[in-house]
This record gives sequence, C-alpha cells and structure tokens, in this order.
Amino acid sequence: MENKKIAKIFEKNGNNFDGLISILENIQAKYSYLPEEALRKVSEKTGRSMVDIYGVATFYKSFSLTPRGKHLISTCLGTACHVRGSQNILRRIEKELGLKAGQTTKDREFSLETVNCLGACALGPVVVVDGQYFSHVKTSSIPDILDKTRKGLDTIDIETDQRVFPVEVSCARCNHSLMDDRQVIDGHPVIRVTVSFGQQHGWLALSSIYGSYHVSSEFEIPLDTVVQMFCPHCHSELLGGTKCADCSAPMVPMIVRKGGIVQICTRRGCKGHMLDLGETAID
Repeated sequence: MENKKIAKIFEKNGNNFDGLISILENIQAKYSYLPEEALRKVSEKTGRSMVDIYGVATFYKSFSLTPRGKHLISTCLGTACHVRGSQNILRRIEKELGLKAGQTTKDREFSLETVNCLGACALGPVVVVDGQYFSHVKTSSIPDILDKTRKGLDTIDIETDQRVFPVEVSCARCNHSLMDDRQVIDGHPVIRVTVSFGQQHGWLALSSIYGSYHVSSEFEIPLDTVVQMFCPHCHSELLGGTKCADCSAPMVPMIVRKGGIVQICTRRGCKGHMLDLGETAID
C-alpha cells in the first residue's frame, strides 16, 4: 500500500460521514477495490470503527472489497430486461469471457456482475460497461461491445453508438428544467447552465446526449480549467458531494426526468461522468 497516495486522499476529504464516503470513493478509484489495509488506515485517521467502515463499504454497490478487473460489466436481470432475454445476454458474456457472474478474468481485464434493475427498463436489455450504458442489447452484439471496451470506450459515434441516448435534466436545487430548445447540439436541445471561471461569467451549453462531450460556451474555457456551474433560473451553484474518479474535481449533479441523477465533471477536458438510474427502481 502506497502511504503517500493514501495520505493525499485524506488531505482532500474531511472526517465526517460525507468525507468518509469521498475517501472510500477515492481509494476505490485508485485501486479498483477497497483493500483491507487501506480501510484500517481510514479507521485510524477518521476515528471510526471498522464495523462502521465495512457497513458503508458493503451498503453501496459501487464499492468492492475484492479486486476488480480493469473493466466492470453489469448485466441487468430485472423483469423488463429478463422478458427481453437478458439471461441469454449474460450467458453469452460468460461464454465470451470464460467466467461466471461475480468473477474476474485471470488477467484482471474484466469483472462481471448482475444487477436487479438499472431503472432504464424502456432501454432493455441493458448492459453497463465502465459506467456507459448499452441499450437494446442482443447476444450477437456482445463481441462488438467487448471489442470496443478493449480498444477504449472514449471513441463515440453519435449516430450509431448504442451507448448514447438523450436525457432531460433539471436543476438539483429548484427542479426547474435545464433544457433549452433554442440551441441544438448532436441534433437535440442543449442543457444550458451558467458557468464561471477566473473573471469570466457566461452561458455554457452541453449536449443532452449521454456519452457525448460536445459543448458550446459564451467564452472559450481553457483545457484543465475547473469551472463553477449555476442554475440559470434559481442561480444556485450546481454542486454535489462527489468528486470525479478520474481527476478529483467536483462533480455537478442534475436530476434526470422520470428519476435518477447524472453527474458531470467540472474540469474542462475531463470525460468523467456518471449516470445513476438506480433510485427509480427503489421508488
């Protein structure tokens, strides 16, 4: 365990409950799982018992106590996906990778898990790879999905890629829609927010296609700049408690219509983003 890296993680986070979650998220991002030695250091630094820490680590499905592969594949087995053949999808993935659900390939490249529902029933069968959604998946498309994963999921064709689909979002503070049909990116109305950085203050338009990184802004935003985003309606800062797993910049949460949250990184050029539709399954 690299003590300097762990120490830096502690420096960036507090000792309260929210800080504990952030610490675990950073450790997970660094090692792809939560090593026991790291959890003992968390206990020592925060003053929390190992029971409390393990409670948090096992409550949130995003955490893992065992090493995961470089790529995490989640296959939905919920009712809507099941009736559309998700069990066949799972069996094809298992066959292609030579493992069973809950296992990791020997070369630590892939881990496979199943989930009861991703809250995206209309898109089923759904497979999620490294946080990116593939909708209406067929067994014949599994080799292509695995091949794209091996080559890198950052390359996206808006017209044909199954991982991308439009989302409608609203402010997490006032719940006012952030959609603006006066401007179009990738063929869909944009998500419009107010952005501030340095001495500049103006509008920022984001593609509403999940998986697209296309933006337009009133002022040119230099690469690697961390910006502040505000709701153009209530003027509240759009800021949550999560930090980007890729660069540690603050993530901006937005409410997805019909349930769920999408979060995007505030650092210009970073492609960190998350889509959590799980809450819809609970509600």
